[in-house]
Amino acid sequence: MFTGLIADLGEVVGCRADAEGETIEVGTKLARELSEGDSIALDGVCLTATRVTEDAFAAQAMAETLRRSALSELRPGRRVNLELALRLGDRLGGHIVQGHVDGVGTLVEVRTDGFARVLAVEAEPALLVHMVEKGSVALAGVSLTVSALSAADRFEVSLIPETLKRTTLGAAAVGDRLNIEVDVLAKHVERLVGSTLSAR
Repeated sequence: MFTGLIADLGEVVGCRADAEGETIEVGTKLARELSEGDSIALDGVCLTATRVTEDAFAAQAMAETLRRSALSELRPGRRVNLELALRLGDRLGGHIVQGHVDGVGTLVEVRTDGFARVLAVEAEPALLVHMVEKGSVALAGVSLTVSALSAADRFEVSLIPETLKRTTLGAAAVGDRLNIEVDVLAKHVERLVGSTLSAR
């Protein structure tokens, strides 16, 4: 489990793909806090560290993970958002993030609003049904608040300068594809309501 508060910006130093998945190697100071078998969120995707050195770790992304996320687009030199798994007793500063990406959205607009930067993201309507204004969403692993639902297939988030500085979203540009995880509570509510209605 994660909170969507990014602990470090890592750099992809290697990607090896084969028919069964992809091995991603990332350079980061967080490697010193990792052991093999530990979970780490990479751009919002929960992965397991399979190899750890003093300044890097490797993780494998299976075919299912590559289909649901934008990890297959990673290349050496790319910066990525990283977060270590939550420890029992830690502050829950963001929201409950599982690292189970629900889909990928496309950044379609970037604009300034005072000192904030607004990102408009196009996503499948099946994802937007789980979003409400002022509700939570994880975008590239970053815990954010939905500032607007501007169309049937678009939502917006507003980022303060601190978030822009500490995450890859500060360099995000129109056309970028971003991992989306909707609020897990919203998914459970939809499932329960759907089951109740279909039972009638």
